[in-house]
Amino acid sequence: MVGIPNDMLAGLAAGAKAAEDWVAKNVSKHVNHGVDIRYVAVGNEPFLQTFNGTYLNTTFPAMQSVQAALVKAGLGGQVKVTVPLNADVYQSPTGKPSDGDFRADIHGLMLAIVQFLAATGAPFVANVYPFISLHEDPNFPLDYAFFQGSTAPVADGGVTYQNTFDANHDTLVAALRRNGYPNVSIVVGEVGWPTDGVTNANPQYARQFNQGFLSHIASGQGTPLRPGPVDAYLFSLIDEDQKSIEPGNFERHWGIFYYDGKPKYPLSLRGDNGSTLTPARGVSYLDRRWCVLKPSANLADQKVGDGVSYACGLADCTSLGYKTSCGGLDAKGNVSYAFNSYYQTNDQDDRACDFRGLATTTTVDPSTGTCRFIIDIAPSSGAAAVAPRRVAGDVATVLAAFLLLVSML
Repeated sequence: MVGIPNDMLAGLAAGAKAAEDWVAKNVSKHVNHGVDIRYVAVGNEPFLQTFNGTYLNTTFPAMQSVQAALVKAGLGGQVKVTVPLNADVYQSPTGKPSDGDFRADIHGLMLAIVQFLAATGAPFVANVYPFISLHEDPNFPLDYAFFQGSTAPVADGGVTYQNTFDANHDTLVAALRRNGYPNVSIVVGEVGWPTDGVTNANPQYARQFNQGFLSHIASGQGTPLRPGPVDAYLFSLIDEDQKSIEPGNFERHWGIFYYDGKPKYPLSLRGDNGSTLTPARGVSYLDRRWCVLKPSANLADQKVGDGVSYACGLADCTSLGYKTSCGGLDAKGNVSYAFNSYYQTNDQDDRACDFRGLATTTTVDPSTGTCRFIIDIAPSSGAAAVAPRRVAGDVATVLAAFLLLVSML
């Protein structure tokens, strides 16, 4: 799956040439060299209500332009055009999946897109996140987010839903049926659980959810309204330390691997008790050196607060906070974490560990408990290293780089 970011939609919608140029560079070129590209994802969750309608008039025209360009390139039957949509584009007024329908404010647009998908044989791609439901609703039953049964199941006619995923998935199935498109296939574009940043984002819950999901998929039973295999992308492969945290600090911690390719927890991708994730090989780190607050520094000094604000504005401090991996640090530990994050981001440049005389380097690892003070990957890591340097940028740019395909077809 190759992704097109939202900021390119207007240009692609404006005319054929932009789409043809994009397809030639990003699809045809690679397919001709044997790359298995199945989908072009036009935009990423463009109808989120937080976008205030920015992409409502450009998404579907952009999809049509890309489709025409693929047909012209002789790839129309091989590569399908779709758009990954957040699960908020469909809903149920009663909370029962069987009453699912598309959101009222975009209902006509959604029907036009679904008709396009049906005509071209492309799937409806939905991003489903039970974690977000739990994060946004303090009354959401925790066990309903997982796959081990719930104390608060949803009864819908003769069906009882024991987990959020099945209920969410079938709300979409019902919406497609209600509007006359029962045979449009569904791909789960993103599903996963973060490991840090906020309450309920931790490795224990992430393992419980992801392993439960993989086992559920591996069973081949599907969901009550759509039995059979489910095609899904597990989000995500590795953490993204520069991803936007506007939705929450958890956004940088979706990976099943840490930034350096170390597994966060045991996980069997087959959904059984077989082999689990293994670490990346050949990863070269910077020196075992950290940047910390000087013991003599006074926390009341305004320069300390200024230094933390500066460091966290340019590096990643999302592991600090209530019920995070570093939530147990004291005030000085928080400052040291921020200073070290900035220091490592700048490849241990001595100038990045000064903070107006407040910081110093140490060879004693300040990590404690679940809080890991990182050492960054060496810039000179060769091509033989399996793990990349720390990830920068939004996942929307190239979906395939960060989505781990779990296909049970």
